[in-house]
Amino acid sequence: MVNEGPNEEERDDTPAPETELQADGSVSVHPSVSIDPSLSVHPSSSAHPSALAQPSGLAHPSGSGSENLSVIKVSRRRWAVVLVFSCYSMCNAFQWIQYSSINNIFMHFYGVSAFAIDWLSMCYMLTYIPLLLPVAWLLEKFGLRTIALTGSALNCLGAWVKLGSLRPHLFPVTVVGQLICSVAQVFILGMPSRIASVWFGANEVSTACSVAVFGNQLGIAIGFLVPPVLVPNIEDQDKLAYHISIMFYIIGGVATLLLILVIIVFKEKPKYPPSRAQSLSYALASPDASYLSSIVRLFKNLNFVLLVITYGLNAGAFYALSTLLNRMVIRHYPGEEVNAGRIGLTIVIAGMLGAVLSGIWLDRSKTYKETTLVVYIMTLVGMLVYTFTLNLGYLWVVFITAGTMGFFMTGYLPLGFEFAVELTYPESEGISSGLLNISAQVFGIIFTISQGQIIDNYGTKPGNIFLCLFLALGSALTAFIKADLRRQKANKETPENEFPTFWERPRNPAENPPKKAIEVVRHYPLRRRSESVPSKLFDPVNLLGKVSEAPVC
Repeated sequence: MVNEGPNEEERDDTPAPETELQADGSVSVHPSVSIDPSLSVHPSSSAHPSALAQPSGLAHPSGSGSENLSVIKVSRRRWAVVLVFSCYSMCNAFQWIQYSSINNIFMHFYGVSAFAIDWLSMCYMLTYIPLLLPVAWLLEKFGLRTIALTGSALNCLGAWVKLGSLRPHLFPVTVVGQLICSVAQVFILGMPSRIASVWFGANEVSTACSVAVFGNQLGIAIGFLVPPVLVPNIEDQDKLAYHISIMFYIIGGVATLLLILVIIVFKEKPKYPPSRAQSLSYALASPDASYLSSIVRLFKNLNFVLLVITYGLNAGAFYALSTLLNRMVIRHYPGEEVNAGRIGLTIVIAGMLGAVLSGIWLDRSKTYKETTLVVYIMTLVGMLVYTFTLNLGYLWVVFITAGTMGFFMTGYLPLGFEFAVELTYPESEGISSGLLNISAQVFGIIFTISQGQIIDNYGTKPGNIFLCLFLALGSALTAFIKADLRRQKANKETPENEFPTFWERPRNPAENPPKKAIEVVRHYPLRRRSESVPSKLFDPVNLLGKVSEAPVC
C-alpha cells in the first residue's frame, strides 16, 4: 500500500483537532482508546466483516502523517489532480484511434490489410481483459499515485517506440508500441470514479467523474481530427513517412510532458476525507478483506450485473463505430478522409458535452436510473437515424445525425461509472469500474469484428442495424435495473453534525458507548458479508463496547 507521508499532505488545509489520529507505532486516537496496529485504512477499500470484528479498534491511518476522519473537507488540489489525469488519459486515447482514423493511409504505407489496422485498435480491448484484475489489485494494494505514474510512464514509452516504425517493413515495431500503450490504458480506464470518490465532495463526484472521462473522449476527438490533417493521402512513401514522423514526435513530446506533470501534481489522497461516505469507507476498511470475495459479492448484485451487460453493449458499440468510421464514410464518400475525421470529432465533442451535462444533472438531481435509461433510449434513436441517413449523399446530414448520436452514446459512459459506484458502495470503485470496462472491451471486440465483416460483405446499413439490435437489448435491460443508491444513502443517513467518530470514547470508561456512534452504525446501510461470521460482531453495542473497554494509554 502506498502511504501518504507528510510531504504529500495538503499544506493549505487547516490543522486537525485534538481527536486527530496520531501516526505512531500503536496508533492512538484518544488518550484512553488504543487502536490495533494491524488495522489500516484505504480510501475505498471494501467493507468487510473483519473490519468490524476487531475488538479493540475501528480505524487506522494509512499514512505516516496524521489524518482526521471526523473532519470533512475538500482539498484545493483536487481539480489539479483530475485535470492532469484527464490530460494523460487524452493522450492515451489519441494513440488508440490515430491508426483507425486514417485506416486507408496506414494500409498503403505498411502494405497490410484493413483487418490488420483494425487490430491496432482492438489490441487495446484485448489487452484490457486479462490485465484488469491484476491492475485493479495493484490499485487496491499500492494506491492512486503509483497506478497513475505507471500508466503515464507506459503511455510515454509506447509513444516513443512508435518512432522506430517509420519504414514500411517495420509494421511489427508499431504493433509493439501500440501494445505498450494498450497496457497503459489498463492503468487509466478504471480511475475516473476512484479519483472522484477519493478527492471530491458528495455534490461534486458526478461532475468530477465526467471531467475525468472527458479527457478520454477529447483524446478520441483529437485522434479523429489531427491525423488526417498531419498525414495526407499521398503516394510517395518517403514523404508519407515524414508526415507520420511529425505526428509521432508530437505525441511523444506531449506524453513526456504529461509524465512530468503526473510526478509533480498527482498525490495519493487528500489530508481529510471529502465526504461522509468516503470517511465511512476509510473507517470500515480492512487489509484482510478478500479481493476475490469482493468480486463475488459484486456478481451477486443483480442490478450491477445488469449494468455491466448494458454498459458493455453501449460502450462496445461506440468502440466498433469509432474503429470502423473511416471505412464507412469512405465507402459512401470516396476521398473524404478529412471529413471522416471531422465526423468522428463531431461524435466525440457532442458526447463530451453530453457527459459534462449529465454529470452536472446527476449532482443536482441524483436520478441515476431515470437519466441512464433516457440517455440509453436516445442513443438507440440516434443510431437508427444515423444508420438510415449515412448513404443519402449529403455530408452535412451525416454531421448532424452523427453528432446527435454521439451526444447520447458517449455521454452515457460517465453515467455508467457513477451508477455502478452507487449500486456497489462501499465496494472498491476500481473493481466495479474495471468490470464495466471488461464488458465494454469484450463487446467492443465482438462488435468490431462482426460489424467489419458485415460491412465488407453486405454494406454499411446492415452493419449499423446489427449494432441497433444490441442497443435495443441494452435499453430493455436498463429498465430492469433498480435504483439502489447506496452511496447516497450513506451520505444522507449520516447527519452532518453527527458524523461517526468511532474512536471517540465516553468520558468515563464505565459509561455506555457513545450514542452518536451507535446511532450511525445502526443506520449505516452495510450488509453482512458472510453468514459464517457470528452475528454479535455486527451488533454496534457489542462492537463499540469493546472500544470503551480499551486500556488507558
